[in-house]
Amino acid sequence: MQFDLWKVLILAVVQGIGEFLPISSSGHVVVAAALLQSSKEGLDVADLNIVLHLGTLLSILVFYWRRILDLLSQDRKVALWIVLGTIPAVVVGLPLKEYAGWLLSDPLVAGCMFPVTGAVLLLASRHIEGTTDYRQMTWKQALLIGCAQAAAIMPGLSRSGSTISAALGVGFKRESAATFSFLLAIAVIAGAGVKEAMDIMKAGKVEAYRPSATPLNMLMGAAVAFVVGLASLWVLVRLLERGKLTVFAWYCIALGFVVIAWQLATRFGSGA
Repeated sequence: MQFDLWKVLILAVVQGIGEFLPISSSGHVVVAAALLQSSKEGLDVADLNIVLHLGTLLSILVFYWRRILDLLSQDRKVALWIVLGTIPAVVVGLPLKEYAGWLLSDPLVAGCMFPVTGAVLLLASRHIEGTTDYRQMTWKQALLIGCAQAAAIMPGLSRSGSTISAALGVGFKRESAATFSFLLAIAVIAGAGVKEAMDIMKAGKVEAYRPSATPLNMLMGAAVAFVVGLASLWVLVRLLERGKLTVFAWYCIALGFVVIAWQLATRFGSGA
């Protein structure tokens, strides 16, 4: 069983919106995938999730292309802090994917994490805007933000929400918090895509691999995720400048309780 094109496109729109707005794209994709499945047999959407993430990765590269070029010239120290901030995600993500990968595709887990995202955003909204530009950060600040990103590997826990909140917590300006958050995402998203591809290509796993969509549908989904993601990124930066995070916080909290109730009713009702 594979997702039809229209389902892939729905997930792509969800991914494009959720990747940058602090509501957890992976959590929304996991929940949406569960709603769209027409069979009781679970379908692993990890491969589709990665492909859609690559689409939104391209939108980051386009939106921040000048900042990325600066990393190769006058902002090389920031590039070093990005590498440092990526290490926690690698340390947490690789073992989690290897030994407890089911957690990354479980809608109940996502439901439990959505309210956590909401709580994080509510705390962040109480912070007075700092004065630190991301180019002036210390290695300790980079590592702390990286740890927030590592925690957000769990579906339902927003990566952008966690890293932006952590950056605001250590005194960043709002615009700088968003910039470093998405520059930090580049290595993690790209690395996750490479890791997923390598897992599929491992000897003995190719035959067992069941793609959740055809290659063409995945490519079209990535393209839609790119376009929607670019628009969402622009919207988030504008909202963050105005300090408008609480609306996302209450949305995540409400969504979390709805998903938890749905999943518990489904599992207990079906005897799962």
